[in-house]
Amino acid sequence: MSPTKRRILVTSALPYANGPIHIGHMLEYIQTDIWVRFQRLQGHECIYVCADDAHGTPIMLKAEADGVTPEELIARIAVEHRSDFDEFHISLDNFYTTHSEENRECAENIYNRLNAGNHIVRRVIKQAYDPVKAMFLPDRYIRGECPVCGTADQYGDSCENCGSTYSATDLKNPVSAVSGATPVERESEHFFFRLGDFEEMLRIWTQGDHVQSQVRNKLKEWFDAGLRDWDISRDAPYFGFRIPGEKDKYFYVWLDAPIGYQASFSNLCSKSELDFDDFWGRDSPNELVHFIGKDILYFHALFWPAMLDGAGFRKPSAVYAHGFLTVNGQKMSKSRGTFITARTYLDHLNPEYLRYYFAGKLNSQVEDLDLNLEDFLARVNSDLVGKVVNIASRTAGFIKKRFEGRLSDDVFDPEMYDRFVAAGERIADHYERREFSRAMREIMALADQANQFIARHKPWEIARDPDQGAYLHDTCSLAINLFRVLMTYLSPVLPVTAGRVESLLNCPVSAPGAWTKLASPLVGHPIEPYQHLMKRVESKSIQNMIESSMNEPEVNTPPAPNDSVDEDGKHIGIDEFAKVDLRIARILDAAHVEGADKLLKLSLDVGDHQRTVFAGIKGAYEPQDLTGKMVVVVANLAPRKMRFGVSEGMVLAAGGGGRDIWLLSPDEGASPGMKVT
Repeated sequence: MSPTKRRILVTSALPYANGPIHIGHMLEYIQTDIWVRFQRLQGHECIYVCADDAHGTPIMLKAEADGVTPEELIARIAVEHRSDFDEFHISLDNFYTTHSEENRECAENIYNRLNAGNHIVRRVIKQAYDPVKAMFLPDRYIRGECPVCGTADQYGDSCENCGSTYSATDLKNPVSAVSGATPVERESEHFFFRLGDFEEMLRIWTQGDHVQSQVRNKLKEWFDAGLRDWDISRDAPYFGFRIPGEKDKYFYVWLDAPIGYQASFSNLCSKSELDFDDFWGRDSPNELVHFIGKDILYFHALFWPAMLDGAGFRKPSAVYAHGFLTVNGQKMSKSRGTFITARTYLDHLNPEYLRYYFAGKLNSQVEDLDLNLEDFLARVNSDLVGKVVNIASRTAGFIKKRFEGRLSDDVFDPEMYDRFVAAGERIADHYERREFSRAMREIMALADQANQFIARHKPWEIARDPDQGAYLHDTCSLAINLFRVLMTYLSPVLPVTAGRVESLLNCPVSAPGAWTKLASPLVGHPIEPYQHLMKRVESKSIQNMIESSMNEPEVNTPPAPNDSVDEDGKHIGIDEFAKVDLRIARILDAAHVEGADKLLKLSLDVGDHQRTVFAGIKGAYEPQDLTGKMVVVVANLAPRKMRFGVSEGMVLAAGGGGRDIWLLSPDEGASPGMKVT
């Protein structure tokens, strides 16, 4: 490593402030924190800032659903996020919010500079509009049938079934996910950032070492397709910052979200001796490093450096992207108990277990990472408890009991000790290049050697021979010195355990410069009585975590930026369920639907009125057999326009499908319009 002290400003992508952090999010914060702690351990100045991403339509709608103001919602979520970060030992120097005066000032400053440079244009566009909610709809709030494969209930920008991307206006039978109404098309003037103005700069910048090789290849595809103007405005109602000089136009959340990095650092500067321009000025000699997920590459590797360049700021030194997290080989799932929030994990397991497991699998590539819970248990127990902690637990007691807690004055095997220290150069290089898995493998290989040394010399046996006291003292002292080296290497991953080891050994293992001090072994050095450092992972704890994840109340969280989790769409909260109006209805008439394989057209008596519903029960019933039968109908479901007509509700049925679909039979105790409770 270079002896020159580096000054580095580091950020992680901002968590969205409409719901809890889950372990998929924690992958990024843990990766960032390990790298930051390593830099500090090397003696560099490494500042780590982040913030809640607190603007946008999802937050506005969730606050409305919760019966609170957006400000109240984001304040509550901020407390939860800070607590999760603290307990996962994420060493942030500042955690802030994009809903702040600093962010407003930074966003307006960048916008005004871009506008003055003629990089902002206005253009009238057509958008989907919800006539019930009186608002323009983001693509993710429009559902309908995929225009390519016909799959129902797809988002307005992409199909989860066939993977096609399209415009929301291409959806068949679209409905608003907010009100259930059919969207209409309306015109609105929007503001666009002219990304193409910066194509030459971006081509040069992205071909440097600022992004990973895989990212460069992906960016080349976007360059080849042509850089398009970026829509940076949204219409009222919207929770965010109003565009200067405008009445009902707001900055799109993705404009002020990355600017939140500047705002959080600006807030830190106001509380410290740091200078904003030292890190953000165009000619800054210091480093600016972003850790992000692969799903937000377009924003961070194209829009963000272009915005900074156009506004007169420096561009990032590096943008490091990582893949997504799967659990047991699949997307996180509520129904399987693997959609695990940070809080649920913390309720059952030591956060350092997950920090180590992630470190053992992370590399510098843009690859997905799988948390296999069986492997998680085995690896933590084998490596951390069975190898590393085992070194101290088998030898420290002899030092305290037999030698007054003082290590021997000589190093028993200097060559072995020097070999452990020399490995630090390779391990440091792995940390620097974010090859954490390689670093962990090297550290565990050293731990194996230390345990082999202990097994070879058998201190528990030589302790029985009073004439072997010096031998016992020397071998146990070397084992403790090797343990100190290993824990220094592991301290960026296990900061709390490292703190306990510092108390045990009476010397720093995680403080700045501790790495370089390893060349001098501890000789004639006092240590404290051994205290338990880490317990084994119990399979019961993992099972309890899974059960808690399955049973905890559902969070009504609208779609959010940078969220790639599959929630299965199978769970709703009790408050949502209470809104469903279930009523008894009598089938007055039933008929085949021309061109439909599964549908029957039902005329229903719902008590005070009649309505038409299309039901997918053709495989089980002939129309003439349905007259007079009772059904349960979702009475307050928004009408849905289909190519056969308008369906005014949904009929509930039970069964496995095909001919195994059952409805209610006529019953004198049930009458049309009766509410089902």
